[in-house]
Amino acid sequence: MFTSQTSSFQDSIDVEERDDFDSEDIAGYSQKIQLNCYYTIYLYQGTSLTLIDSSLPSEAEPELRTYISRRLSKGALLGGMGNIATVELSIPEQAVGCYCCLLEQERSPEQPDADGNGYVICFMGGSEKGLNLFRLELDKYVQGLHSSLQTPELQNLETEVRPYLSRWYEESVMHIHRVVQLVQSNISFLLHAALSHTPVEVTNSDERTVTDVSRFIKAASLQGLSQQDTTAASLCKAISEETQSDLIIDCSTSPPTLSNTVSNRFCDDWTQAFLNAAERCNPFLLGQILENFKLKAIQDMNSLKRFVRQAEMSHYALFRCCQFLQGCGNGNVLLQNARAEHSDLPEACSIISVLEEFLRDQSSAKA
Repeated sequence: MFTSQTSSFQDSIDVEERDDFDSEDIAGYSQKIQLNCYYTIYLYQGTSLTLIDSSLPSEAEPELRTYISRRLSKGALLGGMGNIATVELSIPEQAVGCYCCLLEQERSPEQPDADGNGYVICFMGGSEKGLNLFRLELDKYVQGLHSSLQTPELQNLETEVRPYLSRWYEESVMHIHRVVQLVQSNISFLLHAALSHTPVEVTNSDERTVTDVSRFIKAASLQGLSQQDTTAASLCKAISEETQSDLIIDCSTSPPTLSNTVSNRFCDDWTQAFLNAAERCNPFLLGQILENFKLKAIQDMNSLKRFVRQAEMSHYALFRCCQFLQGCGNGNVLLQNARAEHSDLPEACSIISVLEEFLRDQSSAKA
């Protein structure tokens, strides 16, 4: 049992050996390089696209415009929803991931037929698979342009719109990389905080770092991936607040000083994978590793819930559950989440109490 469990865990960490990223997707990141990224914004009126601004080479922009026109004619771009695909352009990369989003103009009494008009925003860089990992971040970033695009004839192009578009990669993709670079091997403490719903406070730092850490914690947490409802998540957070203090990241020192740190073997085992990807300056690989981390935690959570249901009727299943918790390295966090989810099921809570006592005995024996 332990052999297969370890093998499955290693498969989750070893992203480079799996099909999550094709070999050509990661081959270019074996050395430290600066990824080329581009943006383009078009005015969309009726069926015509008018170029407003672009960082693409002059020979590549018409190729992109042809591609976008074709997508629009097929109704493939929906207002406010990003679309990601691979496009071939006259750029050094030739084939590149392309995120496109149609921002529709708000209709006014003076322009009742303006439905469908607006702006098409395009971000290009990395691969299609890589950009898909950051789709929600890109959608949110594009929505931040709404107010800036209300200016007549975009008189704020050079002062607001262009600088904002130029920062899409730094703001929407690089935040995970910045956090790993900030805390280095202490990333395991942030991963544990995310799984255990432990609040994280960043002190003596700039606003960007505070936001980066908050986004990392949100991205690494299980909320939205598991079947936890709001009530269960709140209970889980309450349990965490009773048992441990906030994780403090003090940025007045370099590297930062972390206080009230808690981790476990599960989170520790993922540390090197994050550090390796950060060393390669590969934010897309980091995003994939973070997804694999969450999915492995979800798989273990589902396994525990299955064992708990079986243990209500079988002592052998209870024994298997104890073996699983001992081997997964994440037992306390899984039980915390399980207790929150099964708070209204007395038999399940009784089984969980037995398992919690088992883990305490194991910890005491090791001490």
